[in-house]
Amino acid sequence: MSGLYYEEFEVGMEFKHALTRTITEMDNVMFCAMTHNPQPLHLDEEYSKGTMYGQRIVNSLFTLGLVIGVTVADTTLGTTLGNLGMTDIRFKKPVFHGDTIHVMTRIKSMRESKSRPNEGIIEFEHYGYNQRDEEIAYVSRTGLMKKKPV
Repeated sequence: MSGLYYEEFEVGMEFKHALTRTITEMDNVMFCAMTHNPQPLHLDEEYSKGTMYGQRIVNSLFTLGLVIGVTVADTTLGTTLGNLGMTDIRFKKPVFHGDTIHVMTRIKSMRESKSRPNEGIIEFEHYGYNQRDEEIAYVSRTGLMKKKPV
């Protein structure tokens, strides 16, 4: 287990995650198929040529999942009990096939659980960037975290 327990986090702590991921056409097409999303912006190259992007864009829910997923090994692997919510989701730039994503996490807030003495609540801010260091996505995610075993 490489995740951190509640007590090991501090407000303002930042993680520059070493794991990066280049998004492929297969990632995008398979994600759309698995989620039953037939949006031509994601799947139809000829249609997409006539849009403001000039090409297909990656499904934003795949992008969101990837940005959060990249953070797990450094922060919550084996130490989270689940997500309580996600807010303030934004996508500042489109993501295209071939873009390589890297992520930074900042701890926004922490509080001990009022009803669960062995757990705490942490608000994570996740920032996704492309290979040009342009912000492509942001999400504020609240997680229920384990405290260190006594």
